[in-house]
Amino acid sequence: MTAAREKLPQRGEIWWMQFPTDPPGKSRRPVIVVSPYGRNNHPRATTLLAIPLSTSIHKLTPGHLILRAGETGLREDSAALADNLCVVWRNDLIEPVQGHRPVSHTQICRLASLVRIAMGCAG
Repeated sequence: MTAAREKLPQRGEIWWMQFPTDPPGKSRRPVIVVSPYGRNNHPRATTLLAIPLSTSIHKLTPGHLILRAGETGLREDSAALADNLCVVWRNDLIEPVQGHRPVSHTQICRLASLVRIAMGCAG
């Protein structure tokens, strides 16, 4: 049984996942769970909303938010790729990233604003 089935991922948590769309051999990557509590904890919900993280912070676009290592507990600063918001199967989450600190509500709302920009809805 996977960790995702044993524990319901919560908003702001950082989990490891392997994207089915990644090329073969690509390693798993961290994602921030951004869907609300009600969706994440609903007994019939099989999907949730997540934003991938990347350590390639030299390739930033307006849809990316820098999260400092001190803020997240990750080893490196990361870019949250809000312009790559995705629906993921809960069962595709592998396990929470060890030692992470959940991303704050404020930062998740900043990411939501960046999703609006990525969709051309800023203003």
